[in-house]
Formats: sequence, C-alpha cells, structure tokens
Amino acid sequence: MANIVTFETMLIDVLKDYKIYLGSQSPRRKQLLEMMDIKYEALPQLETDENFPDNLKEYEIAEYLAQIKAQHYSSFLKNNNEIIITADTIVWINNIVLSKPKNYDEAFDMLKTLSGKMHTVFTGVCLKSLECIHTFSDKTDVYFKKLNDDEIHYYLSNYKPYDKAGSYGAQEWIGLIAIEKINGSYFNVMGLPVNKLYVELEKFIYNFPIKIFN
Repeated sequence: MANIVTFETMLIDVLKDYKIYLGSQSPRRKQLLEMMDIKYEALPQLETDENFPDNLKEYEIAEYLAQIKAQHYSSFLKNNNEIIITADTIVWINNIVLSKPKNYDEAFDMLKTLSGKMHTVFTGVCLKSLECIHTFSDKTDVYFKKLNDDEIHYYLSNYKPYDKAGSYGAQEWIGLIAIEKINGSYFNVMGLPVNKLYVELEKFIYNFPIKIFN
C-alpha cells in the first residue's frame, strides 16, 4: 500500500492493484459498485448479530452494524492489498430505528409510521484491511406523502420488501409514488453512499484512519 497519489491519478486506476471484496449480497449495493466501475468480488452472506448497544442512536447504529459485519468477514483477508467493504442501512424516525421487517404485519406498521412524515436514512460503511479499519456514515432526509392502506397492501404484496430497512426500496414502486423530496444522497437511501464511499476509500488507502467501537 505504498502507491503515491497525484492529481493525475484516479482512484479506479489505483484500485487495479487491490482486491476489493463486498461483504453483502444486496443487489442494490452490487449495482452501485458496478456503476462506480469498481471491480469487486461479492462474499457469501454470513449470519451476523444485528443487535446493538442501547446507548447508540442514529448514525452510530448504522456504523456499529457495518463494523460488526466487517469483523465477521475478516478471515477472507489474506494480503495487504485486499479491502472488504460492508454496509448497513437503517431508517430513523421519532427517535426509534426501523430495521428490516420480520413479517407482513411489521412491514405494514413500519410504512404506516413513515406515511406522511419525514424520516432519516443512515447508511454506515466499514472499510477493512489487514492493517486497519475505518467506519463512516451518511444521512438522507426522506419525505413521504400520506399513504392509504390499499397502497401499502399493494406494495407489500407485490414487492415483499422484507430485506429492506424501513420496509421499502426507494428504487421500487413505493419510492416512485411516495417520496415527495429528499435532502441528501438518493444512493444512500438505496443502501450505499457512493460519493462519500469514493472519498473515504481514497483516504483509507493513503492515510489508514482507524475508528473502532468498544
């Protein structure tokens, strides 16, 4: 990891000397990395404990869970030029966190909670190599129109968003008809703050920052 960055050096050129792993099977995160022209290998899904300390809130929860995921994938790291990317997205509203729904009824209740209100989406991202670990996050405020029960039932029945925080995907039907406006990165709502990832990946390669939760 001794590459020298210059103003003429693009990150995607530097990354040719690295092996990038994505610790996720999320189709959205895969798509976004591909759109960034980052070559990567998606690692198999691992079961991780998504509980978090009660004293954490907002972005702290997302960062903590992203780091826990990265630690679970540590065994895949064999060389200094390998980096694992993990991420976790939560929805925060009324001082409570909405993660992935366990069933139809819970998903329905989540969407009723979001209906007609603003909520904040936090995505935590962790970059891990053999030498260091770096965690960061991004936030986006999302404004939903008032949803009626038929709209919620239609979405849940046809799209089954049980793998999505807050029970919805911004890129799906519900996002098209419910999102009135957003403040922040749309891609963050999809599950990966790609602009910030690009910047933080550059920092990670050249500066080796460390942020570890105890």
